[in-house]
Amino acid sequence: MLIIPAVNIKGGRCVQLLQGREEPETVFPNDPLVMALKWEAEGAELLHVIDLDGEFRKTPQNIEVIQKIVDRLKIPVQLGGGIRDIDTIKMYLDMGVSRIILGTEAIRTPDLVYEALRLFPVARKMVIATDPEPDLVYEALRLFPGQIIVKINACDGFVAMEGCTETTKVRSIDFARRFEGCGLTAIIYADMHRDVMKTGPNIREIKRLAESVSSIPIIASGGVSSIDDIKQLLPLKSSDLIGVIIGRALYSEALNLRESLKLVNAHQEIL
Repeated sequence: MLIIPAVNIKGGRCVQLLQGREEPETVFPNDPLVMALKWEAEGAELLHVIDLDGEFRKTPQNIEVIQKIVDRLKIPVQLGGGIRDIDTIKMYLDMGVSRIILGTEAIRTPDLVYEALRLFPVARKMVIATDPEPDLVYEALRLFPGQIIVKINACDGFVAMEGCTETTKVRSIDFARRFEGCGLTAIIYADMHRDVMKTGPNIREIKRLAESVSSIPIIASGGVSSIDDIKQLLPLKSSDLIGVIIGRALYSEALNLRESLKLVNAHQEIL
């Protein structure tokens, strides 16, 4: 199971938001590049980077910071935030970003993913953060077969948009089932409430999702705040849980990345 550190960038700084809302925010002292290098040095195999300014302004904002991260790191970087057209996708891939995350507005523009997958063959990977309009994902799958990851933002079991400010009537599991047999690489399940409550990951919902779409690997996000939370997730590897994205707990030092990776590696050796 992968432990995937998150680097969220706002105003050129590392921040954490509550339920994806622009305010309030928690600012961390080190700049994004310093943190990215730290997570790589501690053993991370993949970095999750979000341009929060881009996400809210709907256009790329922290390009220079992202370029520095990509240039310095040896591990792959997946990036989201403000990516809403083919030119932006090209720009970031040319910079060296390994995976592209397409968010809310992109999902409402299905032609973007179809065109993206047509232009960028299997050498590239695209990560798609989805709300309940799947046409964009289907087009992405056509153009980038076998290399698409769908992210489902969920509140109380329903697909959410704009953080948790707008919840749809579409159940997360029902939405995920739409992509069975489509060649998805994985589904990221982001529980927006658990991200704030610090009550641990939503094991029941993650397990239900994994069992409902057994043909698609799952990556969990939200609620992990201690080593015990990671221990709870480890048994779900048999249900095709392949990773977990962690942000606030690493920055607040409630969780140590090296210890987390050691735990995961030990569990894998036993298996």
